[in-house]
Amino acid sequence: MFSQGHAGANAYARVGVETGVMGASPHRLIVLLYQGARQAIAQARMHLQQGNVAGHGRAISKAIRIIEGGLQQSLNLEAGGEIAERLNALYSYMARRLLEANIKQSETMLVEIDGLLATLEEAWIGIAPEITRMAAQPAAESMR
Repeated sequence: MFSQGHAGANAYARVGVETGVMGASPHRLIVLLYQGARQAIAQARMHLQQGNVAGHGRAISKAIRIIEGGLQQSLNLEAGGEIAERLNALYSYMARRLLEANIKQSETMLVEIDGLLATLEEAWIGIAPEITRMAAQPAAESMR
């Protein structure tokens, strides 16, 4: 199977990811979730092209878990108002579409969902300066 060198590299990568998550801000965690879902979709596409049905299914399942268990669960539907409701509906659509992509072995559907995630990731990254400014504001006010 794999040599011990691969096991060591995999363990090192896991530690790097875990360390990155432990020190990440809530904003950064969402970016990591978008990136993880997109990476899983890229893996699903690769497995589909190689004819690896099992790998394709595992990668799609991972993307669905990230979307439903990470992105969707992080929404605050009460405080987030219409934006949170629309994101919730979009995440549900993405999960359904990924399931359909798995059943139909459709790369086109995977590309569609990756595009949606890329757009959301770009927008989320774009608000980082505003998030930083808002986070610094209470600290500055408490110094007065």
